[in-house]
Amino acid sequence: MTARQSAAEGVAGPPPVTANALLSGGARQARGRLLLLTVLMLVRGGLALAAPALLATAVDAMLTGGSLRPALLCGAVLVGGAVLETLLSPLAATASARGTRWLRLRAMRHFLGLGARPPLQEGEAVTHLTQAAPQAGSLPVSAVSWAVSLSGALGGFVALWLIDWQVGLAFTVAVPVVVLLAKLFVGRAVRAHDAYLAAQAGIATRLMTALSGARTIRACGTLQAENERVLAPLADVSAAGRRMWGLQRNVVWQLTLLASLTEATVLAVAGLGVVHGRVSPGAMLAVIGYLALAFQGVQQIEGLYGLAMARSAAGRIARALSAPAVDYGDRPVPAGPGALSLRSVTVLAAGQRTAAGEGGGSDSGEATDAGSGNGAPLLDRLDLEIPGGSAVGLVGLTGSGKSLLARLPGRLTDPDAGEVLLDGVPVRELSRAALRSAVTYAFEEPRLVGATLADALGYGAQEGSGRTPDVRAAAVAARADRFVRLLPEGYDTPLADAPMSGGERQRLGLARTLARDARVYVLDDATSGLDTVTEAEVSAALTSALAGRTRLVVARRVATAARCDLVAWLADGRVRELAPHRELWRHAEYRAVFGAGEGDAAENAPTTGEEAACPAR
Repeated sequence: MTARQSAAEGVAGPPPVTANALLSGGARQARGRLLLLTVLMLVRGGLALAAPALLATAVDAMLTGGSLRPALLCGAVLVGGAVLETLLSPLAATASARGTRWLRLRAMRHFLGLGARPPLQEGEAVTHLTQAAPQAGSLPVSAVSWAVSLSGALGGFVALWLIDWQVGLAFTVAVPVVVLLAKLFVGRAVRAHDAYLAAQAGIATRLMTALSGARTIRACGTLQAENERVLAPLADVSAAGRRMWGLQRNVVWQLTLLASLTEATVLAVAGLGVVHGRVSPGAMLAVIGYLALAFQGVQQIEGLYGLAMARSAAGRIARALSAPAVDYGDRPVPAGPGALSLRSVTVLAAGQRTAAGEGGGSDSGEATDAGSGNGAPLLDRLDLEIPGGSAVGLVGLTGSGKSLLARLPGRLTDPDAGEVLLDGVPVRELSRAALRSAVTYAFEEPRLVGATLADALGYGAQEGSGRTPDVRAAAVAARADRFVRLLPEGYDTPLADAPMSGGERQRLGLARTLARDARVYVLDDATSGLDTVTEAEVSAALTSALAGRTRLVVARRVATAARCDLVAWLADGRVRELAPHRELWRHAEYRAVFGAGEGDAAENAPTTGEEAACPAR
């Protein structure tokens, strides 16, 4: 059953992802580097602790005419520390990169598995991948660095007490104030950083929406209005950023003042110790060195800010990953001709699911076809039987649910109630690989993925069927071979160097679909960018290439509907009638779907030639 159905029926879903689990997983990806980094940092810290003591011994030896050995040893320690410092930087960078890569891949896989109605908007997903993942991925390295630096500060603090108890006491007075500042700072910083990322996600979401409608914005001359709409959350970004920097500014000046007063007090006490003979001149230099080390603990409050931001970023990713993804079964594709059955299928609008207690998500995937302004379900207990090997057109007014229904066989959208069956088996019980090999899609605006045109046309085909796709034959069938061969490198032309019109891109999308050896082909307005003549040629080629295969065709043109064996006429979220186009054309309301009036009934009725071009029955 689907995640929504599981929630509705009270079935426990998978446990939520926690920030700690994500951070642990990221750390495991670079555990070898983290272990080496920890060891090298500890060695560097040990050298840093030894250096002041060796310097004190060397100075006292020089003043008393002793050996040069302490001075040489001190020099060797300083050189060793410098060498380790050069090794630590690239090691830390690669360890952080491994954790970031793992987080990004896991988040991307999950986002792609959320289906057509994800609980987060596109802008949020972008900020999770581009900002939150790098911050969270660097946390293990930052935590190791912070812990080692804090241990070094603790060693310096202990050394001050060992040199002279009065010096140690003078430094200890400042510690409670530092702890209080750190506690207040971290809590406020996490809240401010959450608000900052949320505001940035709002801008990213608005920007992606505007980019997807760039042509409409240009045609309507609404660029200035869109700029204002996209940048509306900028005030929230600014306010959150100012809060973060204000917190950092306040804690920095407070710590700087505290450090200066503490340093003056400790050095004054140490100087008095030299005067009274409690502290040697060399030990006075050691006090200066250990004071710098001890102050690293104070400076780690700024490191806490970085840890707090990284922890906040991990929490945001964890909340996104806790959203249930589409769950697949483990059954193979059943034997059969590709018959589809939709039984009492209901798909609710986002607001209706939220009101039912599920928690809404974005329905941008259905926005182009399935609006629900009147509160009715997008699809309401819809029943439809599609014979195997037939071509069925989906016809209806805007908002009737054509594209939404077309998404159901391949589980690009899951119903809130009811079930979809392929050759008698519920599609939710099929494994991911089985479903992808059985059902394939061609869309109105295909996105081509790959390095070259050949890669784009064969994308996913071999994975779905285990065979090497014949992209040339698919391109010929989609009437794309001619313009592809005119390109400088033909099918090996890089996608970036292959300018295409909307119609050419649609033909390549069709070719990609034909390259897959599927049982059900869903064409979602896949020829809308073609002229009438080219569409007729492509439709005839599809008839031949897909003979005996089930086709579900979203039809917005009369000729497209006429070429189908049957037409499912949708209205009010249900199938009003399932019949051949010629029979439905007698209804004035059906003709009105295509904008045809009473006088067009005979003129636009399918001819014998159009029936001959209909996909094989």
